[in-house]
Amino acid sequence: MFKRPKLLWLVVALVASTGPDGIPAASMPQGRDFVNSLGMKFVRIAPGTFLMGSAEGGDFDERPVHRVTVSQPFYLGVTEVTNAQYERFDASHRALRGKLGFSKADDEAVVFVDWRQAVAFCRWLSAQEGLPYRLPTEAEWEYACRAGTATAYHTGPRLDHPAFLKNVGRYDIPPPVSLAVGCSPPNAWGLYDMHGNVEEWCLDWYGPYEPGDQVDPVGRADGDFRVTRGGSHSTTLEYLRSANRSGTLPEDKSWLIGFRVAIGPTPSGNPLPPVEPPLCQRPTASKPGPAPQPVDPAKPYFVGPRVYVKIPPGSDGPLFSKHNHDPAIVECPNGDLLAVWYTCRTEAGRELGLAASRLRRGAAEWDPASPFWDAPDRNDHAPALWCEGRRIYHFCGLSAAATWGNLAVVLRISDDSGFTWSKARLIAPEHGRRHQPVESVFRTRDGTIVLACDAVPGGRGGTALLMSRDGGNTWFDPGEGKPQPEFRQGASGAWIAGIHAAVAELHDGRLLAFGRGDTIAGRMPQSVSADGGRTWSYSASPFPPIGGGQRAVLLRLAEGPLLFASFAATMDLPDASGKPRPVSGLFAALSLDEGRSWPIRKLITDGGPPRELDGGGNTGRFTLSRDSAEPRGYLSVCQDSQGVIHLISSKLHYAFNLAWLKEPQR
Repeated sequence: MFKRPKLLWLVVALVASTGPDGIPAASMPQGRDFVNSLGMKFVRIAPGTFLMGSAEGGDFDERPVHRVTVSQPFYLGVTEVTNAQYERFDASHRALRGKLGFSKADDEAVVFVDWRQAVAFCRWLSAQEGLPYRLPTEAEWEYACRAGTATAYHTGPRLDHPAFLKNVGRYDIPPPVSLAVGCSPPNAWGLYDMHGNVEEWCLDWYGPYEPGDQVDPVGRADGDFRVTRGGSHSTTLEYLRSANRSGTLPEDKSWLIGFRVAIGPTPSGNPLPPVEPPLCQRPTASKPGPAPQPVDPAKPYFVGPRVYVKIPPGSDGPLFSKHNHDPAIVECPNGDLLAVWYTCRTEAGRELGLAASRLRRGAAEWDPASPFWDAPDRNDHAPALWCEGRRIYHFCGLSAAATWGNLAVVLRISDDSGFTWSKARLIAPEHGRRHQPVESVFRTRDGTIVLACDAVPGGRGGTALLMSRDGGNTWFDPGEGKPQPEFRQGASGAWIAGIHAAVAELHDGRLLAFGRGDTIAGRMPQSVSADGGRTWSYSASPFPPIGGGQRAVLLRLAEGPLLFASFAATMDLPDASGKPRPVSGLFAALSLDEGRSWPIRKLITDGGPPRELDGGGNTGRFTLSRDSAEPRGYLSVCQDSQGVIHLISSKLHYAFNLAWLKEPQR
């Protein structure tokens, strides 16, 4: 713990006016050090110039490195705000002390505080003392953290002191660790905990850097994410670097984020404009192409596979060529197809974001991929899309940091075919399990919107449902708090058997689901609910089980049948003569009697000569032929306004109609 200097109270001349940010303006404290009425210690940061960002290593969003001038002095808290200090403003926060085991003591950094609450604390403190308290800008934060250094950390190229090394690694929910402030070595300007302990909210909206010299920058004019800086406990050390940038939704709260307070008028720099939309959110440059020729529903139709994930080799942010997986697809109201998936180096990494592509109406090929949505340094497992009428819904998870085991759930909507989107909002704000969206979204006959979410982070263990009965304004989980069931023949419980569940409503109002893992009698588990998803009965399905790198889909077709698509290591399908023929890989099945039987099954292949294709994701290269189809992939499916079924795996797009499915295997 740092030594407590003798308190020095300074006379502050108040000015009866208000600054441009609504915080009362006043003359600044004098001298190097200042202690306020709460005992919060501040140090004066002199004006200066530094290079912001990192030219080598680090992340793509730390470039271009640019020269920044901080033209006015300001004061910055020597430590992060503590529980005792914050609770002078909001006594109710005391109930959150010790949540998940974190931040119990008076002198520990306050956590589970969102950006708006941090700003409200600053405004309250300003009103109490007549000083311009606020959050630091991102540029002020990095300038103060570096304290004249240009290395990865203010300590040099490495962080070796044990006080910085708290739970180094990736965690779903980490083991508790002390968040006491002032325990790590200070930097040259006397600031503690600038590397680690907790992330710190900054004033700015997050956005990409611009080249060129800047004076008193204040970030973007708008955005989805507020910046956080400094890294935290329970992450890997590269996220503690001076240049590292993180951020999240302003209403997000976790055990990783607190804040530090600055004193000074808000810098006078002009905000940068909002970021230009990516390719997937730009309308067609010219007039829309002609409507495609109608597909005759009476004639078999098959096109593909076409590649929809197009990322240049060697890409390492914001698009990553190394791993692209877990897609969602919808037909937009304007006739485009929109596909979204995650792109990353590793599936558990903090770099994981969402990418997208369009197959524009009348086009033969998909656009190149472009970024879609990415909370900086938060794992965004995983996307789901749903289109109803003129509105598209985008769901995804928002991790506290790395992994998909501690997600909150985000919703955005678009009323213009995905070219613009609402501000993201949290519909399940608590970080934890049961919050990984699955590509099964629909509205039941009674108006309930249903979103399937994995209940566990592993390869088996069940699926949950998030449901809304008021058009998506509020959401509930009917199985939350219920015990994990025993998934066996004839048993029942409050969860769907298997992860990545494919779910649909039957004509009588029951819900039918198929999942991965939790096999019953060596078959894929089937779950049926007759009470709106509150309880489920379990049985063996007629389908083979699936495993790693595989996800099934279930869709009610406009013509009435249920469509199911999945994978089989081997199965016998009748050919045109009716003779069984062994086949393997991606197949589709049709039920004409509400899931009681699945008499029509077909391999998803064009039936051409054998050729090698790249399935991307966890699929890799495989041979497509009349007897072998894609062996694995995460599937997503939609049916367009012409009745064409669009089935995508982790990289490839197949298009066919009901007549083709009913045609015997060639």
